[in-house]
Amino acid sequence: MNYDIIIIGSGPGGYVTAIRASQLGFKVAVVEKENLGGICLNWGCIPTKALLKSAQVYNYLKHVDQYGLKAEAIDKDFDAVIKRSRDVADGMSKGVQFLMKKNKIDIINGFGKVAPNKKVIVENEGKTTTYTAKNIIIATGARSRVLPNIPQDGKKIIGYREALTLAKQPKTMLIVGSGAIGVEFAHFYNSMGTAVTIVEFMPRIVPVEDEDVSKQFERSLKKSGVKIMTNSSVESVDTSGNGVVATVKTKKGEITLEADIMLSAVGIKTNIENIGLEDVGIVTDRDKILVNNYYQTNIPGYYAIGDVVPGPALAHVASAEGITCVEKLAGIDTEPVDYTNIPGCTYASPEIASVGLTEKQAKEKGFDIRVGKFPFSASGKAKAAGTPDGFVKVIFDKKYGEWLGCHMIGAGVTDMIAEAVVARKLETTGHEILKSIHPHPTMSEAVMEAVADAYDEVIHL
Repeated sequence: MNYDIIIIGSGPGGYVTAIRASQLGFKVAVVEKENLGGICLNWGCIPTKALLKSAQVYNYLKHVDQYGLKAEAIDKDFDAVIKRSRDVADGMSKGVQFLMKKNKIDIINGFGKVAPNKKVIVENEGKTTTYTAKNIIIATGARSRVLPNIPQDGKKIIGYREALTLAKQPKTMLIVGSGAIGVEFAHFYNSMGTAVTIVEFMPRIVPVEDEDVSKQFERSLKKSGVKIMTNSSVESVDTSGNGVVATVKTKKGEITLEADIMLSAVGIKTNIENIGLEDVGIVTDRDKILVNNYYQTNIPGYYAIGDVVPGPALAHVASAEGITCVEKLAGIDTEPVDYTNIPGCTYASPEIASVGLTEKQAKEKGFDIRVGKFPFSASGKAKAAGTPDGFVKVIFDKKYGEWLGCHMIGAGVTDMIAEAVVARKLETTGHEILKSIHPHPTMSEAVMEAVADAYDEVIHL
C-alpha cells in the first residue's frame, strides 16, 4: 500500500507520467475511476478522430467522380460509424492496460482523493482503502463545461461524450461554441447529412487561431453547408417539445432556432471538486491548481499536471508536464515546459495547425515582422489530391530572423506542424528553412514556399 508515486487519473497526463516514473525506477500506482486512458483515449481525441476518418471516407465516396471514378448506391451506416469509433477507443484503452502491466505499474480502481500526510483515499464499490506515497500527482483532467442557461440533460442538450455515442443521427443540430470540439463535431455531423448550425459568441470562429485561418475556415465550412452565426449567444433553451428551441441573441436582436439536438461545446471544467484539495490545503485559483515550473503545489509532496493546472488543456501538454515532473523528482536536470512553443491542432476539414504567435499578437508585442503565405491552390500535391483549400502562413522577426509563428489550414497539416515546433525549439532562422531542401511534390514544401514568400524569394507564386 506504500508507493514512491501515486498518480490520480490515467489520461494522457497520468498514464504517460506513470510509465516515465516506472522507467526511472519509481514504484508507481495509478488510481482510475473509469477507463484507462482517460477522456482523451475514451471520450475525446481518439474516438473523435475515428469519426472524422469515417466522415472523410464518406466524403470521398460522395465525390468519387471528381477522381475519374464511378460508384453506385453510396450510403452510410451511422450505427456502424459510431461502433467503429468505440472499438478504436476500446482498443487504445486495452493498449494502455498492456503498457501498465509491461511497466509493472499497479492499477487501483476507484475514485481517488488526496489526504494529509501524503495519503490517497480510494473509494470503490462502497469500500474505502488508504494508500501512502512519497509523492502524489493529481492528473484528474476536465469535463464538458455546463453553462447555467444551457443545462445539459444528456438527451436533447448534450456534451461531447453523448455526441460520440448518439443512438440515432439527428436531422438538425445546433452547436454552441466553435473551438476545436465544436467545429470537429460540426464537420462530422454535417458530413453525415445532419443540418448543422454553429453559434459563436466571439466575432469569428476558432477564435484562438490567426485571423486569416479563421476566415478561410469559415469559408470552407460554409461551402460544405454548415451555417455559422458569430457575435451571437444562446440566452435560453426550451426542451419541452420534441427537440430544442433556442433563443439566440444577435447584433440585430433576438431570434429563435430549432433543432433536434443541441451540442454544448463551450469549454471545459476541471475535475478538482471533492478530491481532498481543501483537506490538504492545496491552493487553487480560477478553477486551476497552482503549481511551480515543475508542478509542485504549495504543499510538499503533492503535484498536479494536465488540465487541472494553468496552461493549454491539451493531451500532449499533459504528457510533457508529467514527464518533466517525474524527471525533476528523479534528480534529472530537466528544463521547464516551454508554453510559447505548444502546437495546437483541429481535425475538421480542412485541418488547422498552429504554433507560436499570430500576426496580431506579434504586432502587439512590438515585433517588426516578415509575413509569408503560400496557398495550397498553388501546390501540385494538393491539387493532385483534390485538396487545394487552405494555406501555410509564417511570421518572422525582421531583426534576428526568429520564427515567431506558423499557422496552417489544409489537408494533413496537423502532421506538418511539427517542423515549425522543432525549428523554433532549435532557434532556426528563415534562411535555414529556405536552405533545407523539402521534397517535391508534398504538402510540406508549402512551408518552405511560405518562408520564401516572407523573404521575397518565392518561386511558385
